[in-house]
This record gives sequence, structure tokens and C-alpha cells, in this order.
Amino acid sequence: MARGQFARKKESHGGGLGPAQATFQALMAEARSQRHHRLVEKLENMSEPRPQRTSGARMHAQSLPNDLEGSLAPVAPRRRLTDLVLPKYVTTDVVDFIQEHAQLELLRSHGLEPRHKLLLVGPPGTGKTSLAEVIASELRLPFFVVRYDGLIASYLGETATRLRRLTDFVAEQPCVLFFDEFDTLGKERGDTNETGEIKRVVSSLLLQMDSLPSHCVVVCATNHPELLDRAVWRRFELRIDVPLPGEAEIRSWLRSLSRDYDAPRSLDRPEFVAALLGMNFSDIEAFTLDIRRKVVLSRGRIALEDAATTGLERLKERLSRSRSPENFPPSDSPPSPSSIRPKSDKRRSAKISGESPSS
Repeated sequence: MARGQFARKKESHGGGLGPAQATFQALMAEARSQRHHRLVEKLENMSEPRPQRTSGARMHAQSLPNDLEGSLAPVAPRRRLTDLVLPKYVTTDVVDFIQEHAQLELLRSHGLEPRHKLLLVGPPGTGKTSLAEVIASELRLPFFVVRYDGLIASYLGETATRLRRLTDFVAEQPCVLFFDEFDTLGKERGDTNETGEIKRVVSSLLLQMDSLPSHCVVVCATNHPELLDRAVWRRFELRIDVPLPGEAEIRSWLRSLSRDYDAPRSLDRPEFVAALLGMNFSDIEAFTLDIRRKVVLSRGRIALEDAATTGLERLKERLSRSRSPENFPPSDSPPSPSSIRPKSDKRRSAKISGESPSS
């Protein structure tokens, strides 16, 4: 999955509300109008500024054993929920999930446990990895990312053994464990193209997930939910669909960019929104970062609107070239080396429904 995410940090010369803060304000206004006082309180707590927490005692993680160094990577989480631009329903679900763990003692005093297994589904570049990092950052927990190159082995039974060692280690401490491209491990066992070893790995994975305590938060992300085993779905207590940005998210992002540079005219105009609609968060972020670089390097000679207009023209030109018939060889002739393009995977992510498939 692409690692660039649709996130923005305030710059020293910037001011005003960012797109995420505007989303929070809209959520709080709606909650107040409907007199949902508890939701208002949650959102206010989430939006309060705080110091860096990486040095806190709770962020401390145990040292990785030698046999896990190749299959588990500790990452320092730095993103906050207010750094991301997400649909309102995604923000609300994530806030609720975080609050359950923040109020862990209260839940346990009533005989309840927080949800701790989360599945994120969506196209590449929509911010699934950033959401996993946000959960670790907001909860002040160590963040571990599973590395499949060190986890999956060629010897019979070795992958399941490594997986068991990994889950045994994370179960000993409060942490967030992140499986990116989770369909690599959780494949459908009924697939006739898969080997018996993969089926054993999936069975072992299900057992390990069931055995993890609630203080170990498991976040999994996939671009292809249709490949997951039906029994895997049932293990996740919360499933969130992370879509491509819509018009509202793109407009919010462009308005915040305009505010950062005190542009006399906002960039959230139809021509800009239409050009970016259908792109993922990573590509939109790359587009806006190019604009920022041009403005900064010009030392004030290029206005934000001019840089954005030039960037938009170049974007349209690149898209036009990539779709031009001359870039593809005739069907009755062999392709030339310069025209060979990697095949794109056109499988579309299935929409998550409220009901989970039964095992």
C-alpha cells in the first residue's frame, strides 16, 4: 500500500483552522444541536492540544527478541487524528474506538472490555496506515508493524511458528500491532489455488488473534477484502471502510491550503476539485506539496494561485499522456520495450456491509 497519506501539519506561517479541525467543529456543532452531550465531550477531549508523548512511560516498548527483529518493526507514532482529513463517519468511529481504550478502567468496572481488533478497508493511498499510527499515538502505545518478508518462511510450518512467537511477544504488553495488506496472511482457505501451508497459516492466525488480550490492539488493513477468509471477518469487532476523498474532503483540503498562504482567492474552485476528484489521498498530497515547494522556492515571486494553476495544467498533461493510445502497442504487434507497462490490478475493494460473513 502506498505510504503517503492525505495528512497536513500546520506550518509556522500558517494560520486558521485546518480541514480536520473544521471537521471536528462540524461534528461538535451537529452533536450539540442533537444534544449528544457525551459525544461533544469526547470530541472536545480529542481536539485539545497536548505535548509530545513519545517520551511517556506508556510509550516505552520492550526490546525485540532476536528472533523477531526480521518480522516485527517498531515505529514511533507521530500523527494525530487532527492531522488527517477523513469522512465524518470514519472520524466518529475512530474517536469511539480510542475512547474505549482511554476509559479502559471504567469499562472493566462494569464487566466490559474495549474492542481491540479493527479492520480498515479501502483503495491504496487512502490513509489506512496513518489511521493505525493515529490510534497508537492517541493511546500512547508502542506501535509495531508486521514485516511479511521476515515472517513468511519457505519451510513447512515455520511461518505458523514465527507467527506464534510474534503474538506471544505482543501479548505481554499494551501495544498496537499493525498488519498492512492483511490479505497476504488471511487468505480464503477454500481457494483451490492456495497450498495446504497457507491454509495452516490462516488456521494458526485465527487461533492467535482469538488469544490476544484486549490491551493488545490489532489493526489490519487491506485493499482486497474479497480475498479474506470468511472466518477472519468474524474476528474483527470494528470494520471501517476508508474511501477515496470526495468533493467535501478535497474542498476542505484546498481551503486550508489557501488559508496557509493567505491567498486572496480560495483554491476550492470547481476546476481544481474536478481535476483531483477520483485521486487518492497520497496523490492529492503529492500535488499540493509540489505547489508548496514552488511557492517556497520562488521566494514570493510566484503566487499560490499561479503555482496551483501551473501544477493543474501539468497534472492534466500527465494524465492525458498516460491515457493516450500511442502509449499502448497495437493488438496485432508485439510491444516494444519502452511501451511495456506493469499490469494493474483491477480488482476492486468490496464494500463493507453491516453483516459479517459467517465462518
